[in-house]
Amino acid sequence: MSGHGDEHAHGHVSVDELKLAEEFTGAQAGGEGQVATADAAEYALRLGDDALVLAQQLGMWIARAPELEEDVALGNIALDLIGHARSLLHYAGTATGRSEDDLAYWRDEPEWRNAWLFEQPNGDFAHTITRQLAASVYLVELYARLADSTDATLAAIAAKSLKEVDYHRDHATQWVLRLAGGTDESRRRMIAAITDTWPYVDELFHDDELVERLTADDVAVLPSTLREPFDAVIDAVLAEAELELPSGRTAFIAAGGGREGRHTEHLGPLLAEMQVLARAHPGASW
Repeated sequence: MSGHGDEHAHGHVSVDELKLAEEFTGAQAGGEGQVATADAAEYALRLGDDALVLAQQLGMWIARAPELEEDVALGNIALDLIGHARSLLHYAGTATGRSEDDLAYWRDEPEWRNAWLFEQPNGDFAHTITRQLAASVYLVELYARLADSTDATLAAIAAKSLKEVDYHRDHATQWVLRLAGGTDESRRRMIAAITDTWPYVDELFHDDELVERLTADDVAVLPSTLREPFDAVIDAVLAEAELELPSGRTAFIAAGGGREGRHTEHLGPLLAEMQVLARAHPGASW
């Protein structure tokens, strides 16, 4: 967007189709026209589902955020994540001939591969910010490593996405500090949000046979290796905010299972809302 010249009138948005196509195919990293292997497609599907589900959650805050500026900020973060999801789902679909829209709108709940953290409800603003802190710190560590993948398409997507999730992490961090250091009520809500959210973090770092195979070829990142740098960042943020992670009886770990298609009760309604228009008018365009 630009404010210069008649062809860039206020409010006009244009998409550079060449650059978008390069991002989708990995052409920028030498992977033009690359078709994903079955394993790489499943891995890309996991990451794409994480991004799309989180984007859908954040989009629900538009016109509901505590400040007008946050309507814009959370909307922009959601748009970034939709961009990540489009690239990843497009690549995942090359293995089976399905489009990104096919994967977004025509899979039922058991076919989704996102981790449980991303489908947790928005709750109050403190819950959303806590979920966003965990998600963005994880994604920064993941994409920083995945940018060196031997898979040219995954490397290109990760390199571009890293620049955006770095901002998402900073945004969440600033809000954690603001809420923790605000009123007694905002601090109470932050403490409650951390207690409620943290059981869903552990699943992000589970290794399985798929990532072990891909990591052996330097295609993917072994999730367990991200835990130490993730914890270091989280510990620093919480220390500055004078907050602590749950301990004792409140420190339980959720079972997880999203990577295998087992989800909480929250994903179904979210997908129903996201998919209703496409399913009501299959093949429609406008």
